[in-house]
Amino acid sequence: MVAMSVRTETTAPAHRAGFACFVGRPNAGKSTLTNALVGTKVAITSNRPQTTRHTVRGIVHRPDAQLVLVDTPGLHKPRTLLGERLNDVVRTTWAEVDVIGFCLPADQKLGPGDRYIAKELAEVRKTPKVAIVTKTDLVDSKQLAEQLVAVDRLGAELGIEWAEIIPVSAVGGKQVSLLADLIVPLLPEGPALYPEGDLTDEPEQVMVAELIREAALEGVRDELPHSIAVVVEEMLPREDRPADKPLLDVHANIYIERPSQKGIIIGPKGARLKEVGTKSRRHIEALLGTPVFLDLHVKVAKDWQRDPKQLRKLGF
Repeated sequence: MVAMSVRTETTAPAHRAGFACFVGRPNAGKSTLTNALVGTKVAITSNRPQTTRHTVRGIVHRPDAQLVLVDTPGLHKPRTLLGERLNDVVRTTWAEVDVIGFCLPADQKLGPGDRYIAKELAEVRKTPKVAIVTKTDLVDSKQLAEQLVAVDRLGAELGIEWAEIIPVSAVGGKQVSLLADLIVPLLPEGPALYPEGDLTDEPEQVMVAELIREAALEGVRDELPHSIAVVVEEMLPREDRPADKPLLDVHANIYIERPSQKGIIIGPKGARLKEVGTKSRRHIEALLGTPVFLDLHVKVAKDWQRDPKQLRKLGF
């Protein structure tokens, strides 16, 4: 009789890949969280609500998984055609992702805006939902505990079963990698969806436009955030440059809705526009890895947020 040794092979856990999106009312920390997870600036962040207009995808590469983050605009009660279109973008995205992360800031009590989104989320039956309590660096442990309990209750009340409830601070880097660890098991098994090294699938021109818009939004008065759109008309390498000294010419238009807003963007003697150019050029050069000559113009596109033709022209 021959004795047979039984060898048990330990198989490595399967590679997972899929899409997750962060939702939440405007300014809940979604873009900052995307940037923290990816480890670089891919989503535009601003302390003005409603600054994300494009579905920016950040790609998190790990040995065991690839997590593709779809950043959606904040869902809100729409007042303009642009607002309605942004809400449609959110709902379409929810239907197509593998995991939804619901961002709720730790420093603000749950309000009607959060409840409005949670009710919509309750309708999305199949997709796993993770509640993410953001901005934990702004509160003490008692306040944080109260918020975690409130989020748990909100889920129970609306019939949402949270796959996880997790507190994070994207700014402080607290629990960000733990969040990725918790999302990964909820993704389907499969090979990587994007090549190693890709951080986003946004066309470069769209990202450049977003960086200019972010710089233009900084420090302007409250009436402007929705009124600014940026279109990069062209990006061309400067001819007759030696190979070791390339220069990229970027021509872009900043659109506002009313002539009266022009002065706000340009500033006294053009100082503000110059500052916007300097700041955004630094970010664009870091993004593209090449010196940039940035040519900015401010134009009026009257009431573009309410005009379907203008919306199309500006890429919405």
